[in-house]
Amino acid sequence: MPLSYPLIRPILFRLNPEWAHHLTLSGIRMAHSAGLSILYAHAPVHDPVELLGLRFANRVGLAAGLDKNGEAIDALAAMGFGFVEVGTVTPRAQPGNPKPRMFRLPQAQALINRMGFNNAGLEAFLRHVRRSHRPVPIGLNIGKNASTPVEQALDDYRLGLEGVYTQADYVSINISSPNTRNLRQLQTDAALQGLLQGLAATREQLRQQHGRHVPMLLKIAPDLEDADIDVIADQLLTHGLDGVIATNTTLARDAVAGLTHAHEAGGLSGAPVRAASTRVIARLRQRLGHNVPIIGVGGIMSGADAVEKLRAGADLVQLYTGLIYRGPELVGECAKALALEASRGE
Repeated sequence: MPLSYPLIRPILFRLNPEWAHHLTLSGIRMAHSAGLSILYAHAPVHDPVELLGLRFANRVGLAAGLDKNGEAIDALAAMGFGFVEVGTVTPRAQPGNPKPRMFRLPQAQALINRMGFNNAGLEAFLRHVRRSHRPVPIGLNIGKNASTPVEQALDDYRLGLEGVYTQADYVSINISSPNTRNLRQLQTDAALQGLLQGLAATREQLRQQHGRHVPMLLKIAPDLEDADIDVIADQLLTHGLDGVIATNTTLARDAVAGLTHAHEAGGLSGAPVRAASTRVIARLRQRLGHNVPIIGVGGIMSGADAVEKLRAGADLVQLYTGLIYRGPELVGECAKALALEASRGE
């Protein structure tokens, strides 16, 4: 029987958030390697979905950011996820922003982080991914190095796409982290057009070279006006991207004003971003029609929150901060709720 997360959480919450993160990731990786994943594992809910040319066991995935280096793919999949996304990886290793850079806001079921794409680089990332037994579809999330000028961002994304192409079930293009200087400028019309046009051309070369089409999705921010969302949606269609992940963390602080750590710089995740994320999903679905997959992420703390994303227009969902507050049980709760909701719509 899996260990009870509500009993473990108070111990983890006494630790520095980043230490707790590393301890947990290392712990489940070692447990899985030792054949002890029963300590935390949950059987996946059976709710198969065909999307992006892939078969997902259920509609709930792990969001990028929890396993930046792809070190614990199999261990994380054992929590019952239908798919797992790892990264963000950059072409060259980088330490990220100075510590402390992660903060809990438990009163709001939220986190603030300014990690800054800390990762061991593309070469180490790919070594880890190749060791995975790939129990579920794997998304590989790529970004640019902090030292690369935003005007040269395409160079880094091309290197990332070329590196991960043969190992990815899908590739996520992260242009929405608030913690890499000027990165979100890539969401503007002219910059986005140049980036997506270049990546589409690179992907076509790779498709011909390797004889397989790897879906490419764009991950966007929640802090967008409707007109900006429409521009992004139109660019997705123009350049033939396969889907969109909505959304990353928010810079807004209205929902946590006055709380300890609310003033910290970085992206806010968890319950306070739920409504903004859902608004972006709904607007995207309105603009994209029904043929472009949307992965909904942001503030899913319960099965009901996951269903809200589905009703807004998401096809799949992803979890991250909800896991910190609810534990692995949240995966199955959301998967069951989504399976029931989908069955009602059939």
